[in-house]
Amino acid sequence: MSLPEISFEFFPPKTAEGIDKLRATRAQLAPLKPKFMSVTFGAGGSTQQGTLDTVLEMVGEGFEAAPHLSCIGASKESLRGILALYRAHGIRHIVALRGDLPSGMGEVGELRYACDLVAFVRAEHGDWFHIEVAAYPEYHPQARSPRADLENFARKVKAGANSAITQYFYNADAYFRFVDDVRKLGVDVPIVPGIMPITNYAQLMRFSEMCGAEVPKWIAWRLENFGDDRDAIRAFGLDVVTAMCERLVVNGAPGLHFYTLNGAAASKAICERLRV
Repeated sequence: MSLPEISFEFFPPKTAEGIDKLRATRAQLAPLKPKFMSVTFGAGGSTQQGTLDTVLEMVGEGFEAAPHLSCIGASKESLRGILALYRAHGIRHIVALRGDLPSGMGEVGELRYACDLVAFVRAEHGDWFHIEVAAYPEYHPQARSPRADLENFARKVKAGANSAITQYFYNADAYFRFVDDVRKLGVDVPIVPGIMPITNYAQLMRFSEMCGAEVPKWIAWRLENFGDDRDAIRAFGLDVVTAMCERLVVNGAPGLHFYTLNGAAASKAICERLRV
């Protein structure tokens, strides 16, 4: 089996130690020849400078970098400035998201939804940027209904998105069904599965609760019963996620996007297994 195009997601580090760790992570993942590396953008743009600094360092290392950009809580003028800055530095790939309001902030901003942000970027910059958007195979936790969520996704694509990256999941059938459903709505862009390696039970359950991703009961039960045996958790997680990735690739997924949490080992191990 040949590995499809892969990409990795990082968050902007806040300390000198974190910066050094991320540099080491990129060096370990570089031999896998990722298509691009994305960098998250804090709620309300709270990590704007860190995102830019990280992206520019990655570009200097020869990687294609894709900064995240969220519209919630932002003005058109502030977004205009960020986009102009990215363009001035030759960045041509962004991940456009609605995002979350920072704690305590009550202003939604001038653009309420991700589809509005996509349309704004297209109106301001034409085809300069390749725009990724988010997809939710198990449906966005704030969606009114599954149908409404599918239609929201279709609106983002019709506003000008080039491709999509999904929220992570551990049920491949949810991904395949989502793709089938949006194809029926006329959506034909690539939809890349987001992959979250399993390395820590408590962390995984906390993240999944926050973002609405389902951890199947059999996986959660096994992880819980490993207790503090981190090696057993990592080995089990590697088996489970690699098997899911194999199924996704064999059945036509156009790529794999790894949520690394700024670490290399788990994502690298999965990719190395997939190349066998």
